[in-house]
Amino acid sequence: MSEPTIGHNSTTEDDAVTKFSKDQLKAVIERIERLEEEKKTISDDIKDVYVEAKGNGYDVKALRTIVRLRKQDPNDRAEEETILDTYMHALGMV
Repeated sequence: MSEPTIGHNSTTEDDAVTKFSKDQLKAVIERIERLEEEKKTISDDIKDVYVEAKGNGYDVKALRTIVRLRKQDPNDRAEEETILDTYMHALGMV
């Protein structure tokens, strides 16, 4: 009687693992691609809102600054404003 070779089962298992890894990798890549497309769409929508705001007379630079400031932690924002105010006073800008 001949016994099955261990290498044969190992190769089959390796092939299954390799296929699973490839499928998993492909799924990850496809998710990233979908999210990148969604990100581009959202970015385009944001640009459209800024264009609309500019058309309504708003200063886009000021709007971008406000959006950035609102994202910050209130303590970090207060610290940044204090430092900026200190520097502006030191330079005689206020």
